[in-house]
Amino acid sequence: MQNDSQVPQTVAEVETALAALRAKRGYLLPHHGLLAVSSPELLAAYDATYSALTLSDRAMSLHQKEIVWLIILVSTGEAIATHHIDRLRKGGGSEADVETALALAAWADGADRHGFVEAHWAPHLDGFDGVHAYRNGLDALRERFVVDRWVAEIGLAAAHQCHRRWVWVGEHIVGAYEAGAEEGAIAEGLSLAMFPGGVPNFVDACDVWRELIVAGKVKASAPYAAWARMTGQGGFDEASGKS
Repeated sequence: MQNDSQVPQTVAEVETALAALRAKRGYLLPHHGLLAVSSPELLAAYDATYSALTLSDRAMSLHQKEIVWLIILVSTGEAIATHHIDRLRKGGGSEADVETALALAAWADGADRHGFVEAHWAPHLDGFDGVHAYRNGLDALRERFVVDRWVAEIGLAAAHQCHRRWVWVGEHIVGAYEAGAEEGAIAEGLSLAMFPGGVPNFVDACDVWRELIVAGKVKASAPYAAWARMTGQGGFDEASGKS
């Protein structure tokens, strides 16, 4: 049962709770108010998660992280998240970085078209390879829009994660390793997509990464290799013998 003593009972209590949250964040969104009124305990847990996810310093700089955020937000159509443009500027970014994020998110949306051509038209073409064509176009894009390759790879992996394009998630995790990304930065980028792209998709992206490590397609560090080798990560179906 919910502890009713924590639930605001008056207008003044609601306004005080929301004012405190606005002071911390600098803005309010509709779900903040609903949680403040209905479940302060859940709001506190949500706020702690969000703070650790995106407000705390992890593997990426603020500038790098906000580029990845914007790639995710453009890809998922999160119009209300304009505070990330402000955070990008606070990290030393500019409108050129917004254009970069837009271009990369748009390129990700067309990824499966390369697979379509390979699957259905390849016999009519001279050695067409969908991944190679996708990569060629991405290289040209990166020459036009200046961004570290590893940041782009992580942002694209996260964008594909949001849309369950698992082959491309794997392609860009491999690409991130090849570009010299720290594993903590890859983990950070994929985790940023949890809220806009859904926790279940983050779970599946983690499994894509784990399988790449197990298959030897990326050279993981000892801690990440230990994670990948751990058995029994198939959830309830595996635990209950239903898989």
